[in-house]
Amino acid sequence: MTQPQRHSLSGHLSSNDPARQEQLNWSQISETLTMLALAVAQIDTSMKDGNESVDTLTNSFTRIAGSTSMLLNHFDHAGADTPQEIKDAAVLIHQEIGKAVVAFQFFDRLSQRMEHVGESLEFMGHLISDPGTRYKVDSWKELQDKIKANYTMEAERIMFEHILAGQSIAEALQIYHHHFTKGDNDSFGSDDDIELF
Repeated sequence: MTQPQRHSLSGHLSSNDPARQEQLNWSQISETLTMLALAVAQIDTSMKDGNESVDTLTNSFTRIAGSTSMLLNHFDHAGADTPQEIKDAAVLIHQEIGKAVVAFQFFDRLSQRMEHVGESLEFMGHLISDPGTRYKVDSWKELQDKIKANYTMEAERIMFEHILAGQSIAEALQIYHHHFTKGDNDSFGSDDDIELF
């Protein structure tokens, strides 16, 4: 299956035969393609809006982190002249910034995962719209392999396998959360592992 151009999925099947096109104007396949195209567009616009908000927050926290580092450096050299509660407040702010950075990193990972979801839906739409691939087992297997290759977490791959095996979404999510909370969560680590800007 050749890789289609990104964002080229539409809600209509293509046909050069006008009579055939009229028949295709409403069909389950055409309606499915419309819903897939809508889902991809919603994912992409939501990600764009989210990225803009996170960029604003990142810039703000970069400035706050710089100011906090300057304060901590000043307090280190000021000795006993600085009240302890002021030093403690600065340390607390620094720690909270570290937690915010973890959240930003999580959002970046979430954005990548949502982009993969959008791509997968679009690939599936192109597969469905092409009568030459729609009913071919190899084409569907290739799509599934492509989707699975995008997963970076073992818990995601396990969930994928259970869905393909016929498990319900609820069952697959329960399995995912079980593996995720057992430590296979690809976590970012402690605040000590985080480099502040």
